[in-house]
Amino acid sequence: MTRTPEPGEKSSGNDAHLIETQIASENVFQGHFLQIRRDTVSLPDGKSTTREYIVHPGAVMIVAQLHDGRLVMERQYRYPVQAVMIEFPAGKLDLGETSLACAQRELLEETGYTACEWARAGMLHPVISYSTEFIDIWFARGLQLGQRKLDEGEFLDVFAATSTELMHWCANGLVTDAKTLTGMLWVQNVLSGAWRLDWKTAKA
Repeated sequence: MTRTPEPGEKSSGNDAHLIETQIASENVFQGHFLQIRRDTVSLPDGKSTTREYIVHPGAVMIVAQLHDGRLVMERQYRYPVQAVMIEFPAGKLDLGETSLACAQRELLEETGYTACEWARAGMLHPVISYSTEFIDIWFARGLQLGQRKLDEGEFLDVFAATSTELMHWCANGLVTDAKTLTGMLWVQNVLSGAWRLDWKTAKA
C-alpha cells in the first residue's frame, strides 16, 4: 500500500504522478525586491503548460508577548487591498540575514521592543499557488520597550490585545490577514499546552 505523505512533507519518489518538471524559465518582471517568473513545465501526463509566480525572499512574523500576557499588534494600511489591517509584526528577510536576526530587527524597528527569549514556532506558506514566499513564525517574550525605527515611508500603529480579543476579531472577520490567522492558531494551541515551544535566550 502506498503511504500518503503528511501535509508539508517533502516530495518523494512516490509523488511522480503529481510532480511538474521545469522545461524553461524566463524573468517577466524585476522589481525592488520581487520578481515575476514564467516557467514552462512538463506535467505528469507528459503535456506542457506555463506557470507564472512571484519570487519572494522570505519573511518572518513575531508573536510578541507582554509581561501581562497581551500580544503586541499592529494596524497598517495595505495598499493592494485598500484597507487598514490588524497584524502581528512582520517583515522580509534581507540578503544574507538569518531568520532570528530578521525577527529581532523587525520587532525593534516596527514596535520598539526587544525580547530576552525567542522560540521558533514553525513556517507558513501564505500563497502557495503563485508565490515562493515563506514566513517563519517566531514567539518572543521578556519584552523591553525602547525606540522604534520605522523605515522611510512606513506608517503603522502599535497596540496590545489579549488573546481573547484577537480570537474574537479572527472569528468575526475583523482580522483576515493569513499570517495573523495562522499566528492565532499557534497562540491558541500554545496557551492550551497542546503545542510546545523551545525557548532560547536571545544572543547579544
